[in-house]
Amino acid sequence: MFIFLSKFLPLLVYPMGAAALFLLFAWIFRRHRRFTKWLVILSFLILFIAGNRYASFALARTLEWRYATQAEPPSADVIVVLGGGTEPQVPPRPIVEVNAAADRMFYGAELYKEGKAPRILLSGGDIEFLSTGTQSPAQDMAAIMEMLGVPESALILQGNSQNTHEDAVYSCQWVKDHGLNSILLVTSATHMPRAMMLFEKEGCRVTAAPTDFTVTYAAWDRLWHPNVEEFFINLVPNYSNLSLFTRSLKEYIGIAVYRLQGWL
Repeated sequence: MFIFLSKFLPLLVYPMGAAALFLLFAWIFRRHRRFTKWLVILSFLILFIAGNRYASFALARTLEWRYATQAEPPSADVIVVLGGGTEPQVPPRPIVEVNAAADRMFYGAELYKEGKAPRILLSGGDIEFLSTGTQSPAQDMAAIMEMLGVPESALILQGNSQNTHEDAVYSCQWVKDHGLNSILLVTSATHMPRAMMLFEKEGCRVTAAPTDFTVTYAAWDRLWHPNVEEFFINLVPNYSNLSLFTRSLKEYIGIAVYRLQGWL
């Protein structure tokens, strides 16, 4: 039940869901014109703020830059790559496909080829009511990793976790069971702060290796020194900005909920 509620309830808090909920209330209470007017205004403000580039970049930056560094990642006993970057091989897809978080696998494979660790642990299990594939995300990631030139012998599959907390629990347990210590953790930059807190809570010696950045140093500087055309493009809400704001908000909600659960 926790997994379901953790996926469902935030939908009502994310900008799109909150705006839709307020508009629904506006329709239900449409006879109360003053109340309805404020609900409509509130819905517009939510979408305007969350959908413009200034707000979405500012919120994402507070997460993405927390572990941003130009330093060379250190060597470790194992590279842990968190799931979320694959789409299962179901018709009409001819193979396992990747999505916007696929940088996790590309970067994990690159770190392996650079000799940063002799093994890669792929962490990601199915959520039954959301799954459409016959394999776990860990197995799907393994298929992509092999395409990227990582040998099967170097891959460890952890396909039991259903959220980031369980990623940390099962992955750190595997590391401890095999007498290892250090982890090079690969996940998206927005997701890294929550993941790092969870892995550290489990007692692993973990180093962040973030990837999948949206807010680069150059993009942030350009955002605040735009020409007239760029200013209006940045200000008008669009899907990509709304998506980035939502992903960032998801992380802060996740951190709050995990603290309440005692996982952080």
